[in-house]
Amino acid sequence: MSPSSPALLTDVDLRPGSPPILRADAAGDAAGWAAGHRDALRAAVTAHGCVLVRGLGLRDPATAAVVLRRLAARLMPDRESFAPRRTYSDGVHSSSKWPPNQQMCLHHELSYALEFPGLMMFACLDAPAGGGATVVADAAAVLDALPAELTERFAREGWLLSRTYNDEIGATLTEAFGTEDRDAVSGYCRSHAIEFAWQPDGSLRTRQRRSAVVRHPVTGRRCWFNQIAFLNEWTMDPEVREYLVDVYGADGLPFTTRYGGGDPVGEDVVRLINEVYEAHTAREPWVSGDLLLVDNIRTAHGREPFQGPREVLAALGDPVRLSDCAPTIEVSAV
Repeated sequence: MSPSSPALLTDVDLRPGSPPILRADAAGDAAGWAAGHRDALRAAVTAHGCVLVRGLGLRDPATAAVVLRRLAARLMPDRESFAPRRTYSDGVHSSSKWPPNQQMCLHHELSYALEFPGLMMFACLDAPAGGGATVVADAAAVLDALPAELTERFAREGWLLSRTYNDEIGATLTEAFGTEDRDAVSGYCRSHAIEFAWQPDGSLRTRQRRSAVVRHPVTGRRCWFNQIAFLNEWTMDPEVREYLVDVYGADGLPFTTRYGGGDPVGEDVVRLINEVYEAHTAREPWVSGDLLLVDNIRTAHGREPFQGPREVLAALGDPVRLSDCAPTIEVSAV
């Protein structure tokens, strides 16, 4: 089959409640198969928003990294991350370190940054004994399903992310910015429209206002594109939230979100957003060796709780600038 053959698109298995699945016949050469079918795979992602490739037999980080690099035009570093990752090689990381017994709510990678991946790639080297699926949801459908009054307000105001970086919770300053040099971190914040303030204890507090609804740069479809629910304090386990507020204060939480104008996002709104996400969630249990390609703008992704070992690599590919998704709000520090 030639790289541009449309036949690969017709082989995609479309089942309700599951991401599109393509069964590959890699014959032990995953890297060669990926290179030979790159254009068709990218076309499948454009057509469906994501595609799960089964049968590549990815078993080790080195092979997976070669495959990921052949499918993306460019890999980008993980900056402003909210949770730590292990780096396997340039541009290839572990999935975000998140408690295995907790849900990682649906979101779009780095939706709070001025530049974010257009393509997310996940390679499962070791599937968990139970749970742990990387779930997906169509962002345009989610936007349509949310109350118009709510989405119009967020489209008008954008959303506000507040963070406190320390060495105890979430990504550390060095993990998030790739440096421990204060001047370099301050320069990054200034050049990326992030308001920042260094605290007496050495921690850093930041705020940034971003668009909650964007237009896909290829298809032109409007998409719900943010991390309003995932990074909000009301998504936390209640006991964890109470502990963090008690220890760090309401203004010192590792992260939380607000309306773009500064008003708090209520628990009821966070619950509603997550309920709409759940109603549009597609899931398929990982099988060791799988590869999942996700259009990061059109498709939200998350992770279900799991038991046992789970090794999934992640790569952030084909960076897109927020300005390419206009019309958007004017981004700013607050």
